[in-house]
Amino acid sequence: MLKEIGGVQIQPKHRASCHCGSVVLELSLPDGVVDPRRCNCSICRRKGAVVASVPLSGIRILQGAEHLKLYQFNTFTAKHYFCSNCGIYTHHQRRSNPNEYGYNVGCLEGVDPFAIADIPTSDGVNHPADRH
Repeated sequence: MLKEIGGVQIQPKHRASCHCGSVVLELSLPDGVVDPRRCNCSICRRKGAVVASVPLSGIRILQGAEHLKLYQFNTFTAKHYFCSNCGIYTHHQRRSNPNEYGYNVGCLEGVDPFAIADIPTSDGVNHPADRH
């Protein structure tokens, strides 16, 4: 059964890309967009993306791995990836669950993240893994 987000059917395999098209990902989304959320941590506040999660095996880089830049900070657990050409955040390996990637829902081809109703905000400011 296909899930629909913002008028677009999410296929079990769905493409995502950065703004300039240098980076193209294939996401395995058999259950559609699962657990979409925002976060109020220092980086998420600034990027403003709606993020959902997939297992590490759920993202495959089809094109542009050489254009991805890695950014890490604070505990250096999460790995945030951005296109070095256009600057768009595509995905990150999560710090709260390093067995998952969070991905930018806005990068899914044909999906409008503003069409997703009631997106909760995670409290990343008070994340239990932060150093105090």
